[in-house]
Amino acid sequence: MQQETSEIKEIIQEDIWGSIKEFLNMGIHLGEGEKSIHLTIGLLLLLGVAFVITKFLLKWLRHLLTRKMEREDKQKFSSVFKFANYVIYLLVVLVTLSAAGIDITLIITASAALFVGLGLALQELFQDILGGIFIIIDKSLQVGDIVEVDGKVGKVFEIKLRTTRAITRDDKVVVIPNHKFISDIVFNYTQNHRTTMESVRVGVAYGSDVDLVTNILLEVASEQKLVLQKPAPFVLFDDFGDSALLFSLNFFTNDSFAGLRIKSKIRYDIDTKFRENNVTIPFPQRDVHIIGQQKPQ
Repeated sequence: MQQETSEIKEIIQEDIWGSIKEFLNMGIHLGEGEKSIHLTIGLLLLLGVAFVITKFLLKWLRHLLTRKMEREDKQKFSSVFKFANYVIYLLVVLVTLSAAGIDITLIITASAALFVGLGLALQELFQDILGGIFIIIDKSLQVGDIVEVDGKVGKVFEIKLRTTRAITRDDKVVVIPNHKFISDIVFNYTQNHRTTMESVRVGVAYGSDVDLVTNILLEVASEQKLVLQKPAPFVLFDDFGDSALLFSLNFFTNDSFAGLRIKSKIRYDIDTKFRENNVTIPFPQRDVHIIGQQKPQ
């Protein structure tokens, strides 16, 4: 029994496994010693298996990272994952070439120099893509948000991986690089909720009835359709100006994108109400005293 077992082992090791090794070692063999190069069937099979495993792992990783995202957001990541696939496949090829005995030092050096050059040239592009990834993942910006960037107010209608597009109050489309949202100060009017507070300032002449002015301003606010009554509008006596008593009418609205039109309508109504109640809006006045020079006698 022991002899038969040893004979079976020898057959497996020498005949079957030996044939498999001989088949796997078939290919191109160049040189000898440390500088030899071997491109064999086994190496090609290993490369194929590595590609299959890599593809499976990347697919699983993509599903893991995007499983909680909406379909539209998942599609935005397609270009990022394609780029990652190319980089990882390139690394797999380099490792395989190194296993074959090919010196890849020169290839790595050239690739490093190339990637450094590309990184410097496309630095802002990479910043935009990273900014887009952060925006999509942490939901710091969403379609419908009203933002102010570089003094421009716009309503976001499209978020891409590299840029965000918003329409301004004068119906112009502004394209915002995504790195602005991670490097600059950006005001998001609707980040926490849709309600925002706006204000209209007005000055009245000294001697005016301040209680009457306050009531008129509150009455004007109550007549506006886009002004919320809860929270209620309120009036502040801001300051004693050079030529006027300064007041501000503060109100809340769910449509801050239409803030300019709301404020304009309020100003029209304030002017009408002030005229009806004989409240004067003064204009700056200056007294100029000219001192004449006496002519020498």
